Amino acid sequence: MPYVGTVETIRVPFDLGAGRRGASLGPGAIMRAGLECRLQQLNVPMLDRGDIPVPGHIPFATPDASLSAASSTLRYLAEVEQVNAALAESVAQAAAGKRFPLVLGGDHSIAIGTIAGLADHYRNLGVIWFDAHSDLNTEHSTPSGNIHGMSLAVSLGLGHPALTGIRGDSPKIKPEHIVLIGVRSLDPAEKTFIRSQGITCYTMHDIDRKGIGRVMEEAMERVSTGTDGVHLSFDVDCLDPLEAPGTGTAVNGGLSFREAHLALELLYEAGIVTSAEFVEVNPALDVNEKTAHLAVGLICSLLGQQIL
Repeated sequence: MPYVGTVETIRVPFDLGAGRRGASLGPGAIMRAGLECRLQQLNVPMLDRGDIPVPGHIPFATPDASLSAASSTLRYLAEVEQVNAALAESVAQAAAGKRFPLVLGGDHSIAIGTIAGLADHYRNLGVIWFDAHSDLNTEHSTPSGNIHGMSLAVSLGLGHPALTGIRGDSPKIKPEHIVLIGVRSLDPAEKTFIRSQGITCYTMHDIDRKGIGRVMEEAMERVSTGTDGVHLSFDVDCLDPLEAPGTGTAVNGGLSFREAHLALELLYEAGIVTSAEFVEVNPALDVNEKTAHLAVGLICSLLGQQIL
């Protein structure tokens, strides 16, 4: 069944949360790859809100070689806070208007704002997090200082108060309502946290053994139990780099083209997803816009495109 209401696209051309520049060009690349036309073909109403305001040109500092796990240095903290506060307001307005927020990133630090905005409307939000990483670091465990590796932790109320305090200090989501899918690169502190909090995490090992169909059945049951909405956060680095070369933190051995499409087709059939974001498309690293076109195809699978 098609989604009721209008899909509202919110573009976030921001990449200061990542370790490499270029993801700020992702939203434009996705639009140029034909998203609006494809959604029209699916008879999905679309409202394009345009770009969230982002800071002007800022020189990209090289990572501080002295940064350690004991450091509290967070790179571009003020800029990340500014962008996510603005994004949270836009997402909150879309959800309040009973529209389907579709956020186009940008690096994965923008999930902080997306989830903060959704928390205004959903008291018990379920989150399906497709990613090669878990993004559960904090300023005390980060090896890099890049905030895109901390966005899920911030949404759980862990991290710098400038970020956890966006639209209120309380955690925006609960560990039992999160499912990670496609994970294959975890820092030691993240492994410990996932186990201690009982977060459901399907690594590529699990997907290889169970198959993506069974994984999705279990994941959908998990995120739709005791929740009042389900958000999909899709980092394209969950895909194998052969499928999605245009991303800044690629890790070998990811999801195949068909595994990813099937996962999102099953989410559409279940009818549980109430918002989504697609992040980390980096045209500066892409090959013939392959990753941007794949992102468009995956969005369409989530919103109802079928083979027959």
